[in-house]
Amino acid sequence: MLAIIQAAGWPIWPLLIASVIGLALIIERVLYLRRSRILPINLLDDVIRVYHNGKIGPEVITNLEQNSPLGRVLAAGLRNVDAPRDVMKETIEEAGRGTAHQLERFLTTLGTIATLAPLMGLFGTVVGMIEIFGSQNAGGANPAQLAHGISVALYNTGFGLAIAMPTLVFYRHFRALVDSFIVDMEQQAVKFVDIVHGNRK
Repeated sequence: MLAIIQAAGWPIWPLLIASVIGLALIIERVLYLRRSRILPINLLDDVIRVYHNGKIGPEVITNLEQNSPLGRVLAAGLRNVDAPRDVMKETIEEAGRGTAHQLERFLTTLGTIATLAPLMGLFGTVVGMIEIFGSQNAGGANPAQLAHGISVALYNTGFGLAIAMPTLVFYRHFRALVDSFIVDMEQQAVKFVDIVHGNRK
């Protein structure tokens, strides 16, 4: 592996840094974006039960906020159960926007790495081509320099594509996952609002 890195020349280092950052972000997002962590199964039922029992205290709301992203959204609604429907819905939407932003954290960086890696590989290819043409002189080509230039060109192109492809797959997967979580949270929040204001009619 070290021999390949040396053969690829200095343009490989930005690619290696990008690959390490991309791998770290993928691992972090895989661990964070678990359905059981974002949308606990019985959380809405528990919140409805607390509402019906009338045991809505500051401690209950704080615990709910710290429970999960869905808990944060439902806590905003629980905090405003005595407010009109529009006010309650607005506070839930505000909490939802903040939660969505948190779920999307690092996805822009991941998408940037997926887009930038082939370009960085292409840059390495250009550097390799410059070295190839630089090896030409009046006496002909220097075989060692020519081989080094070809190595730089090909290795960087290969590394760029090898980094971009899995990163792009994970980026698309995480985007779809976050979108589905947001839709589920919206549905559960609307259901809670309907239950609170339906009971008052």
